[in-house]
Formats: sequence, C-alpha cells, structure tokens
Amino acid sequence: MVKKQQIFALLLFVLIPAVTVAGGTLSNLIDPEIAARTSNYVRNYHLLHVLKMTLFLGSLAVAGFLWLLACVLVVRSKQRPYLWLLLAPFGPIGIAVLAMLNDRAPSPSDRYARFVQNLRPSLRIAYEAGVFVLAWLLAWQAMLLNRMAIIQYQAITTGVSTQQIINIQNASSGMWAFAEGNEILYLVALFYLLRPIAFCLVAQTLTRRTSKPHASPIPDQPD
Repeated sequence: MVKKQQIFALLLFVLIPAVTVAGGTLSNLIDPEIAARTSNYVRNYHLLHVLKMTLFLGSLAVAGFLWLLACVLVVRSKQRPYLWLLLAPFGPIGIAVLAMLNDRAPSPSDRYARFVQNLRPSLRIAYEAGVFVLAWLLAWQAMLLNRMAIIQYQAITTGVSTQQIINIQNASSGMWAFAEGNEILYLVALFYLLRPIAFCLVAQTLTRRTSKPHASPIPDQPD
C-alpha cells in the first residue's frame, strides 16, 4: 500500500470542507441583534459580533492549517525537500502537482509508485495528460450532479418549483459560479490524492483474484 503520510494527507484534505461548513453554520446561528433583548445592548452586540466573526475566521484559519499540513505530508511522503511547499499557496493546483511528484524512496508494496516510475517519459506525459483531463471531467460532472441535488432538495423543502430556484440562482450567477469553481478545484485535487490509494487497492484486489487457486473438478466415482 501507499505510505501512511499520503493517507493522513487525504484525511486532512477531506476535513477541510467539513471545518469550513461547520464554522460557517455556527457563525450564522449567532445573531448579534438578539442583544436588543438585554439591558446592555451595545456591549452584548459587540461581544456577539466578535464571537460570530471569531467562529467564521477561526474555521478558515483551521482549514488553512489543515491544507498546509496536508501539503507537508505529501512532500514528506515523496521524500522531497520542503522547498516544494512554495506550491501550497496555489491551492488545489499546487497540491495536485505535489501529488504527481515521483517518490524518491517508495515502499516495496507501493505498486503505484513503481508503476509511474517504470513509465517512459513519453508515456508518463501522456498518462498525466489523460489523468488531468479525466479529473476535470469527473469534477465537472460531480459539480453538476451536486447542483441538481441542491435544486431538488430546495424544491422539496420549500415547495417552490425547480424553475423558480434556477431563476434565483441565475440572478446571483456570479456567487454560484465562484462557489462551483471552488468545488471543481477541490474535487480535482481530491482525485489526485485518491489516485495512488485507489490504484493500489484495485491492483491488490486483482492480484488476489488472479492468485486464488481454482478448485479442481471432482472425478466421477465408478459405479
């Protein structure tokens, strides 16, 4: 299998949207205007506002820390110098590049590392180009499925027709385009982190099936 650092990097990467969503949800639950029901409105409003912004900005800070730590683990798993962390500020594209680096000290059971290292340069370029196109296509399709699921969910919970919800989204198309663009970038990076793990799991499964001994037929018993 792949190294533990790669698995931990994937887990940290998966936690990033959970942290940001949780921080945003908790922040939205706090309404500073409820301070109007108290005797000291100004002070309580300020405290609630500070708490609201602390939760929101704190979740972003934790997400950023998880991002950096995931990049560090990927670099360490490849036995590369920490200078490669300069790619971390480039977001999902940067971590995808880090995931494409050859491992300088692959483990004996890492079949994916041996696979990419045995490819000739021309085949490696063709392979990475194909993976790049496939990752973007899959991310785009996943984004479209998520968009339709959100529309259907809102239509069921609010009783509004799907066309009305689509019209509302079109009215704020810039915000939706930004969110969906970030979603696609995140999924592309996720696919790159999943690639070696999925490759090793599939290879291990195929090896077990091919190496499983076939039962010999039972000879006919004489009458």
